[in-house]
Parts: sequence; C-alpha cells; structure tokens
Amino acid sequence: MKSRKRIPALKLADYYMGRDREFHAELTPELRANARETVRRVNRLLKRAGLHRRVTSGWRPAAINATVPGAAKGSKHISCIAIDLEDRDGALDAWCMAHLDVLEELGLWLEHPDATPDWCHLQTLPPRSGNRVFEP
Repeated sequence: MKSRKRIPALKLADYYMGRDREFHAELTPELRANARETVRRVNRLLKRAGLHRRVTSGWRPAAINATVPGAAKGSKHISCIAIDLEDRDGALDAWCMAHLDVLEELGLWLEHPDATPDWCHLQTLPPRSGNRVFEP
C-alpha cells in the first residue's frame, strides 16, 4: 500500500498573519466565517494537489490593503474571501490550471498565473467575469 505524504494544513493564524490582534475590532463575525471557509477550501485544494504553500497574503484590513502596491481598493482580501500563496516554482498555479474541475468542485477561482508571478491568488467568490481563471 502506497502511503500519501501528509500535507500540513494552513491554520487561521497563518491566514490572519497576526492582524487579528492589531485590528481585532475590524474582524467581524462575518469576516471570521469567511476566513474559516476560505482556509477550509484552500486546504482541500492543497491536499488534492499534494502541495504545501505558505500564506503570503491573507486577511488585509483596509488600512493594510491601502499600503499594498497594486492592490484593488475593493480587494477580496479585505472581506476574507481571497488568499495569496507562495508559488515561486509555479507548481501550484500549473496544478490549478490543469485541474479546473477541482477548482469548480471546491468553489474556488484563480487569478491568471501570468498576473501573479511567484504567488497563487485564489478566492471563494467569482470575479465579475464569472470565469474560473480570470484577469485582474
């Protein structure tokens, strides 16, 4: 019997990146629920892909988002429905592009890898275009 390598799961603490302490008053019950669901779906994806990735951007309170170069004013990170994962080798983006059916099954959307060098952006809400893989 072949054993599967255990992939360490992301934790909410990884997603919050310590901002849940500094910006505690802004982290509403709705945002906490969104964050739990985002992390749950992404953990399922990472397990299926057999990859472990570090969170490079999780929840961004509005004040933090305003300091991120190129971040949209209405970034999905503000509402805890988006995550960026380190992907320097491009393996996660490549896996996602080859398994769009899994993204659909898990209710995840992928920002096109051409727009996200060194990271993979996933979100739990469809973009305006509705495309599973979208341009920013």
